[in-house]
Amino acid sequence: MTTARLVRAGSLPVEIHPTAAEMGAAAAQHTARVLRQAVEQRGSARVIMATGNSQFAFVAALPAQDIPWSKITVFHMDEYIGVDDQHPASFRRWIRERVAEPLQPAGVEYIDGVAEDIEAECARYEALLREAPIDLTCMGIGENGHLAFNEPGEADFDDPRWVRVVRLTTRSIDQQIGEGHFADRASVPSTAISLTIPALLAAKNVQVATPEARKAQAVRSTLSLEPTTDWPSTILRRNSRARLFLDAESAAESAEIIDELPAAGAGA
Repeated sequence: MTTARLVRAGSLPVEIHPTAAEMGAAAAQHTARVLRQAVEQRGSARVIMATGNSQFAFVAALPAQDIPWSKITVFHMDEYIGVDDQHPASFRRWIRERVAEPLQPAGVEYIDGVAEDIEAECARYEALLREAPIDLTCMGIGENGHLAFNEPGEADFDDPRWVRVVRLTTRSIDQQIGEGHFADRASVPSTAISLTIPALLAAKNVQVATPEARKAQAVRSTLSLEPTTDWPSTILRRNSRARLFLDAESAAESAEIIDELPAAGAGA
């Protein structure tokens, strides 16, 4: 494996790897360290996991890691309203097929996008999240800078709620189509249940795996703009518990910014 470049953007350590596969392997190793330590300290661990194409390389590398899944509970961070768990685009299905079935964690807590009472479902899931510390959030950055489905102009860095209903922007809808989850805009649900930014960042550790050229603009904005809800991912630079994993393609538009950033140690 080629040595990664390590820099720091504000409080945020950033790793740049040559390929998505190497980035995914490094993120999986990071996840393994965090979860093993949590289990050693408390006997169990709790992790929030993102879905979507940007997480493929990371999730594919997890089976090779020494992780005590039988002592780990998994949460996910969003689900479309009106989409059941058999729909090809369902995030519940994504977690079930790529995490629950192959890795066999102790438990998986799912967001029900077809619950009879959506507000009650938000409250139920928030209560589950708040029951005990979250050891790790594993997520990515959307093409428009969203974190989960916390959209530009709508995200709230100080939201008192941990789970709420959100409305997808056109850019996010187009991303879902571009990733192959839906055929056209009319078929993409306009709303979703999403963890809020305070919920995502409440974890003891935050891992942000963001490969691919289509995320290059998002990465540049994340590294260069002052924190603003117009670009939600910028808040990551204020979080010393977070770590951003990039590949060469996602870092391609940020070369001069990265060159100006101070180096970070491997354990930073």
